Amino acid sequence: MGNAQDKPPGSSGGGATPRRGQENLQAPRAAGKEVANGAPREKRREGEAEEQKQQSESSGGDRSYLDAPAGALPPHLARLKNEGNHLFKNGQFGDAIEKYSLAIDGCYEAGIDSPEDLSIIYSNRAACYLKDGNSRDCIQDCDKALELQPFSLKPLLRRALANESLERYRKAYVDYKMVLQIDNGVQAAHDSIHRITKALIEQDGPEWRDKLPEIPVVPLSIQQQHREKPVSIELAQARAARAAQEEARRKEASFTLLKHEGNSLVKKGHFQEALEKYSECLSIKPDECTVYTNRAICFLKLNRYEEAKQDCDSALQMDPANKKAFYRRALAFKGLQDYLSASGDLQEVLQLDPKVHEAEQELEEVTCLLRQSLIDKTEHT
Repeated sequence: MGNAQDKPPGSSGGGATPRRGQENLQAPRAAGKEVANGAPREKRREGEAEEQKQQSESSGGDRSYLDAPAGALPPHLARLKNEGNHLFKNGQFGDAIEKYSLAIDGCYEAGIDSPEDLSIIYSNRAACYLKDGNSRDCIQDCDKALELQPFSLKPLLRRALANESLERYRKAYVDYKMVLQIDNGVQAAHDSIHRITKALIEQDGPEWRDKLPEIPVVPLSIQQQHREKPVSIELAQARAARAAQEEARRKEASFTLLKHEGNSLVKKGHFQEALEKYSECLSIKPDECTVYTNRAICFLKLNRYEEAKQDCDSALQMDPANKKAFYRRALAFKGLQDYLSASGDLQEVLQLDPKVHEAEQELEEVTCLLRQSLIDKTEHT
């Protein structure tokens, strides 16, 4: 880690104002003895541990997460980091900053030689600052995290977001590009690059690329190391969620296109081709009521009355008051010479909407056909 006595960014010293979450963190020095709030540091650590224990016992909740291992950190610092993580997940960003700040100070005081662990704590605190809208402190913590662990993905991404929020588009662009060198699958970086490019064109004109800082090349060893790193459960879940969203968008676009093509083919009288398009639609979204009623038209035009009836049945299961489904099923019943059922469906249509003149005309015709079929049956008998 280098000099273990280096102080973290934001430490109060030389009259500087302490950063948020770090008030009273740096202990005043007494002759030959380090004290904080009137107590030796060892006593302070014991007090912190006892306080955490009492909080755990009094809360009654499950606080076993505090004892989870945290890299090479000793137990009392691991607990501070774990509590910061828990507070962050619950949206308590200010409280989380305090825990991370205590953990950072504790690392320096104890001379902990673990750059990776310290880098993670800085990066976590940077995430809190970012959530709190404190982009400048976020950038400062990300810089420190990257000094300790160059080309770390999360600090790069958080610094990019912070620079973008401050409209430092060139710096943000460079960081996003570095993120994509490490992991080309970070969709947030792709989206941001697209967004920032537009801002840079507006800001710097067609020669915007010439005004960018040099983009560092991420060593191949770092890229390979990232690819081989075990994927955490949270990251795996996030990737699965993004993949599911992308698949849903792809399916929605395909469905919309197929439905539009089917509608166009119906208008042109190409019912067999339209039927195939609607069938593809239903393979993507099997619960889309309008596609069933649209495909029923095709079946009717192709004299496939039983299949038209089945599609209308499916539509009515999803929407029991669907006028189109009742009307088209009536036409299917008419084609199947089931005039009584056709009459019942047409009456349903008129009950739902008395102004459907086509239903009135069909009802008159079906009533005549029903009467004639009854006469024919009587004569045959």
